[in-house]
Amino acid sequence: MTTSLDDLLRTRVARYVDRTPDWDAFADARVEGYRRAQHRYIGSGASGKTDTRTIPAEHFTLSVMFVPPGQGNAAHSHEVEEVFFILDGKVKVFFEDGAGGRAEAVLGRWDCVSAPANVIHGFENVGLEPAYLQVMLGRARPDLMTYADPALQAGRDAHLAERR
Repeated sequence: MTTSLDDLLRTRVARYVDRTPDWDAFADARVEGYRRAQHRYIGSGASGKTDTRTIPAEHFTLSVMFVPPGQGNAAHSHEVEEVFFILDGKVKVFFEDGAGGRAEAVLGRWDCVSAPANVIHGFENVGLEPAYLQVMLGRARPDLMTYADPALQAGRDAHLAERR
């Protein structure tokens, strides 16, 4: 091992107090109904943003999402599995088939859902209090999410161009 254990540990700890909520992580987060803030811990996740304060990702990304009541995210998919673990709150999750079919479940504290790769999915905070979700994506550098709504997909591309 070329790095001391102390140095290794220092690069592998991410404290909440050092996380900055990113209310503009995703193009749909600008749209009422989809407002949420991402707190990145491991890697950049599906936002594609680089954050030097995160733990380097090797095999997956991890973030915590703060979701006000009535907000969520738009129907989207990824090329990898995405997991939502509800830390606090009441969240309705859904899967869609792209042809009008939809399945929903309401999850609470410490419940979890795993959206398989290429399955359209999303969530909404249906509770009266803010929700916190732990979000993991199954690759260190996942592709950006693909929105089911073409207008949001176009907005995603414009959102990325603004950051360059």
